[in-house]
Amino acid sequence: MITVVIATRLRDDRLDYLTAMHASLTRQSVPWEAVIALDGASPERLPAPLAQDPRIRTLDLPRPVGAACARNLALTQVRTPYVNWADDDDEFTDDAMSVRLNALESTGVGWCAGWSEDQFPDGSTTLWRCPTPPGRHEAGDVWTYWKSPTDTIPMGPTTILARTDLVRAAPMGGLVQGEDYCAALGVTALAPGILLPVPVYRYRKHPGQMTAQVGYEQLEAAAREHAWAYGRSLRAVLRGGEDLVRV
Repeated sequence: MITVVIATRLRDDRLDYLTAMHASLTRQSVPWEAVIALDGASPERLPAPLAQDPRIRTLDLPRPVGAACARNLALTQVRTPYVNWADDDDEFTDDAMSVRLNALESTGVGWCAGWSEDQFPDGSTTLWRCPTPPGRHEAGDVWTYWKSPTDTIPMGPTTILARTDLVRAAPMGGLVQGEDYCAALGVTALAPGILLPVPVYRYRKHPGQMTAQVGYEQLEAAAREHAWAYGRSLRAVLRGGEDLVRV
C-alpha cells in the first residue's frame, strides 16, 4: 500500500541511523516497501538488515546528485497507491502508517499527516505541533498557516502520507535545501487532506544532521522565500486568482 522513499549517501555516521529507520518500518502493521536512492554511494555499503529485506529496493545513482534529485528519481520506481518521504537518519512511530492509511481510506482525501517529535541522543523526545491545526483542510489551505517565509513551516513534510499521483505532480523542489518545503506545499495544494493530532515521525537531533552543518543558514532564507512564494502562487492559480507580486 505504501512506499517510503529515502535518499542517502550511506555516510559512516548515518548507517546506524538508517538501520534504525528500517527497524521502525518493520514495526509497521500495514504492507509497505521502500525505495532507497543511493546518491552516488556503493550498494555494497547498504547495512545488512536492509540489503536482506525483500521489501527494500535500491536505485543506484552513478554520481551524487543531491537529495532533491535523488528523491525525485526514486519516485519513478514507486508502484504503490501511497508515498511517504523519509530521511535516512530519522524514524517512524510504530502506528505511523496504519493511523494515516486508515484516515485516507475512510475519507477519500488525498493526503494525511501528523505531528512530529524531535528525538535527542539520550532517547528523549519533544513533541512539535505544527502551525496547521488538526482536522480536515481543503486544497491550498495549509499554505495559509505559513504567514511569512521567516515563520515556522506549516507542516512537517515527512509526516505526510499522500496519494502517489499527487506526489508525482508535486515532487521535491529544485533546491539544495528546503526542497521538502515545496513538496509539502505542492501536495497539500492539489487535494484536501487531514492532519491528525498524533506524532507519526521522529526527527533525530545529532551533529551530522543537515540543519546542523556549517553554512546551512547561508541559503535557508532564500530557500524559504522560494518555497513560500511557490505555495502562494500555486494556491492562487488553482483557485483561479492572481498571485500578486509582494512588495
